[in-house]
Amino acid sequence: MANNETKEQEPIEEEHKPRIKPIIEAADSLSLGISMVVAVAMGVGIGYLLRSLTGIGWLFWVGIAIGIAAAILNVYKAYSKQYQAYEELAKEPRYAIKKKLQEDSEDDEDYGETKY
Repeated sequence: MANNETKEQEPIEEEHKPRIKPIIEAADSLSLGISMVVAVAMGVGIGYLLRSLTGIGWLFWVGIAIGIAAAILNVYKAYSKQYQAYEELAKEPRYAIKKKLQEDSEDDEDYGETKY
């Protein structure tokens, strides 16, 4: 009976997986250019909304500045994520060529016969 209970529980756990996760992953994989354009467009929209609600013209430029700041933040986040992925990849032994090159350069300090 214990085997039947575990088989019944597995589909229930699969049903409780978050349904929004694929949407978040898809949004995360949008290209950087599209996210920059969307951020600036939203900033323009915020600026236009602020200007139309208050009648103060320079608030439009505040909205544009918010959009540009959001675009720069998107670039920074994408860079940070790629840099972390690079660091993890560099730790793998098969890609540790930098360490091998440093060890080889220590051997060649006597300026004697080089190994080609």
